[in-house]
Amino acid sequence: MTHQFTNDLIHETSPYLLQHAHNPVDWKPWNDKTLQLAKDGNKLMIISVGYSACHWCHVMEHESFEDEKVAEVMNANYISIKVDREERPDVDQVYMDAVQLMTGSGGWPMNVVTLPDGRPVWGGTYFKKEQWMSALSQISKLFQEQPEQLYNYADQLEKGLKSMNLVAINKETPNFKLTHIDSIVSEWSQSFDYENGGLKRAPKFMMPNNYHFLLRYAHQTNNTSLLDFVNLTLTQMAYGGIFDQIGGGFSRYSVDDKWHVPHFEKMLYDNGQLVSLYSDAYLLTKNDLYKDIIIETLNFIETELTTPEGAFMSALDADSNNTQGHLEEGAYYVWTKEELKNLLNEDFPLFSEYYNVNNYGHWEGDNYVLIRKLDEVQFCTKHELSQADLHSKKLHWKQALLKARTLRERPRLDDKTLTSWNAIMLKGYVDAYRVLKDQKCLEIAKANANFILQQQLKEDGGLFHNYKNGHSSINGFLEDYALTIDAFISLYENTLEDQWLNSARDFSNYALDHFYDTQSSMFFFTSNEDSSLVTRNIEYRDNVIPSSNSVMAKNLFKLSHYFDNDYYHKTVTTMLNNVQEEMTTYGSGFSNWLDLMLNYTNPYYEVVVVGKKAHEKLSEINEIYIPNKLIAGSITSKESPLLKNRYLKDKTMVYVCENNTCQLPVTETDKALKMISK
Repeated sequence: MTHQFTNDLIHETSPYLLQHAHNPVDWKPWNDKTLQLAKDGNKLMIISVGYSACHWCHVMEHESFEDEKVAEVMNANYISIKVDREERPDVDQVYMDAVQLMTGSGGWPMNVVTLPDGRPVWGGTYFKKEQWMSALSQISKLFQEQPEQLYNYADQLEKGLKSMNLVAINKETPNFKLTHIDSIVSEWSQSFDYENGGLKRAPKFMMPNNYHFLLRYAHQTNNTSLLDFVNLTLTQMAYGGIFDQIGGGFSRYSVDDKWHVPHFEKMLYDNGQLVSLYSDAYLLTKNDLYKDIIIETLNFIETELTTPEGAFMSALDADSNNTQGHLEEGAYYVWTKEELKNLLNEDFPLFSEYYNVNNYGHWEGDNYVLIRKLDEVQFCTKHELSQADLHSKKLHWKQALLKARTLRERPRLDDKTLTSWNAIMLKGYVDAYRVLKDQKCLEIAKANANFILQQQLKEDGGLFHNYKNGHSSINGFLEDYALTIDAFISLYENTLEDQWLNSARDFSNYALDHFYDTQSSMFFFTSNEDSSLVTRNIEYRDNVIPSSNSVMAKNLFKLSHYFDNDYYHKTVTTMLNNVQEEMTTYGSGFSNWLDLMLNYTNPYYEVVVVGKKAHEKLSEINEIYIPNKLIAGSITSKESPLLKNRYLKDKTMVYVCENNTCQLPVTETDKALKMISK
């Protein structure tokens, strides 16, 4: 008899959940109704977590979740829940912690079996079909015959989970020293890859926040060898196949140690952070390669991931259909020699040397992933070309290859919008505007900020996390607040429009009301209005995206200056002090905290510009890389703490202050900059 399944995912909006909507498994979405179903029926749950651009998620779906026999086992004994980790980072985090405790490692797809009350008892990542069926049968038998064994194990695991992300108040007096940062960077640098950039390992993740901190630290400590390493890393990433040399934009990571072969999915959050990183690096070095990377990445975002409403979509899949109509990783992006010869004709030899269509650029089978080795000056010298000729040829090559690529089947698009990731990309556009002075970047940034305020704002002043088809349904997480506040502060610093700064303050106060933990002086990841999970996590270790607590701490540091708010300042100082000891063990996991610590160990400036020509002066100040400053300003008289009594009619004044002490105001920007450079 055929099973009449009731797969409920067809009513969801997440592209990942919709990919599973026609499986023979009785999938349910994560919500209170589903959880209650398990409790009422005293049934074990399978919680399966993945995301739309995840290659191995697709593999497990094809092997197991599309299989009638597997579905039979799952449907008979379990309530099965599919979770999009990007929509529900809270659920992902709790069960990922459990899988790491149980197995020592984690990743996606992630599959966990829980008791009817949601407490985990078994889990792992990708399972082959036979392994999966065997494990599910054994666990269900154990639950029927000796349930107390599973309950005892769940009790122990729950204790472990609750202790994992506990942060204790550091009762020692805060004492932040540059020597402490020096020793962390010194230890960290032992793992640097001085040949290819990044860390000595494969796969290689880009970790933009690591290099943002190291760029600032190297600059502020005049550490030229470290600055060389950061530039090596940024150059090699830009030359590598991890950067789409034809269409722009970065993939998630490279599977090798030379940034060559990417895991081909392109994520919004990587590209947003990398635009910000390359913007600051360009400001400091004036390296045209970095400028090209910013422009090409933003072109990719605009053409591939931007909606008519000014929102940004989440990701492009690694997989797309090949010429045989089968899903294949990278099929959209790779080239054979024959294809390239036919497209480029007499230019093929030059192209193949520039992009290494040779042993260096070979991937597998007949396929090549384009990768650069030489800078343009070296290449032009070698081939007796002018740079103008090379640029003209590159433009022709890219147009020819892009045209050919549009005839291929495109990778699947994850078109949901996430507030946190939008804020990252919004900040990327603001940083690009600050450095390139391209008005279009500012217009796109403002359109996105207005989208957040118009579509993602709840009636109580809080934020939604997700948006799709005109509908927002998931309550915001700490990352949504922290990253939006950060982006809005940047928008204020570049427009001097008060609404962005005031919104940043309002969201901070909302976060303090709904996420703050008075016991630890840190912020929970979930709101006090959300349904409780197995444990309420505090996310404080920086990763591919900096932790929501470190971003929040940096926000409060700036806002304490803007609003002369001592409570904000005490809170951020306590937060930084709480993580100070753990920092020493793993610099890469605390790079955003280390960046904040530099605000305490080195001079930190309030730069205030007031008068009719405030925007002109601001533009001049922004021509110099000054990571240890905040900007405030106005073209009229204002009463806010940093602007009060500073307006003089017919004059535009620049004030430079440090530690509540201000130098005499000046009218020339270069004089103000000299005060800072001292």
